[in-house]
Amino acid sequence: MENKHDHKKCRDLLGSLSEYVDGTLDDSLCLELERHMLDCENCRIVVDTLRKTIILYRANAEPVEIPGDVRQRLYQRLNMQDFIDPQGS
Repeated sequence: MENKHDHKKCRDLLGSLSEYVDGTLDDSLCLELERHMLDCENCRIVVDTLRKTIILYRANAEPVEIPGDVRQRLYQRLNMQDFIDPQGS
């Protein structure tokens, strides 16, 4: 018998993935995500891959200074105007 998997549930839960990996996700959502991953190999792979990516990044990343004009354009593009420095630095 084929097990019907609710992929909408995957999309809903994976929207909170960064918070889950960072350890800042609400306990009830964290438990819900962990229960879901017990039966969903795809979501387990996504979480594992994200964790490994973060670990590799932190281990190998060197600080990079982003020019102010580039930062402003990026924040505008990401619709993050609250973070734009009016001086452009």
